[in-house]
Amino acid sequence: MKSFGLTDKGKVRRDNQDSFLIEICPVPRRSYLVASVCDGMGGEKAGALASQLSNKAFADYIFDKLLARGSTDYERILTSAVRAANNTAYTFSQFGEEYSGMGTTLVGGIIDRRGNCHIVNVGDSRAYVISREKENIRQLTRDHSYVQELVEAGVITAEQAKFHPRRNMITRALGADETVKADYYRTSLNYGDCLLLCSDGLFNMVSDEDIGYIIRTHRDPERACRELINEALAMGAHDNVTVVLIKK
Repeated sequence: MKSFGLTDKGKVRRDNQDSFLIEICPVPRRSYLVASVCDGMGGEKAGALASQLSNKAFADYIFDKLLARGSTDYERILTSAVRAANNTAYTFSQFGEEYSGMGTTLVGGIIDRRGNCHIVNVGDSRAYVISREKENIRQLTRDHSYVQELVEAGVITAEQAKFHPRRNMITRALGADETVKADYYRTSLNYGDCLLLCSDGLFNMVSDEDIGYIIRTHRDPERACRELINEALAMGAHDNVTVVLIKK
């Protein structure tokens, strides 16, 4: 399993409120990769803090459970890790006016050495699976956003959603409330397949088809990540851009 992550503030924003994490959890005879991407909000100081704190709390909880060699109920571990991250972000949001309204999206999970992926998300940061054999890209997660609800209700098309004036309005975020619900997904990677975690700064600038093409063209995860960031920058990069790529 190979992995790489990269983040860039983009061409418009003054600061970078995105963050990512990739760590190996060395459980005997198993070994897991824990990865996540967060996209913070709530002002320059608060958004970056929410993103970084949530990433750390999410990973710390997972490590504690995996290293304890107890439950292998990955859905329960991950949804509980999201609750831990939410508690951290929400607690900080109560500390003062400068932190009021802070929050973050999160997409991440546990990937084992066989390529089994257990993923959760809150907000509109996404997970994609890029198939080497079928030469396609598939969005694994569902966005928690206003335009996604409109699409599912048949009010607008998926194409119209890309240009909707409220396309950046999310309906769930860590830190916004005392509780939050995460969605859980499971998938498996075959040899040569990739799992991509990314913030909306990527897919709002680069089409799914182009994302898939770049990843299939550049087999090394580091090179693919750099090319994805470069493509988003070339398209204007109106937001922070973060990518994490895991290849079996």
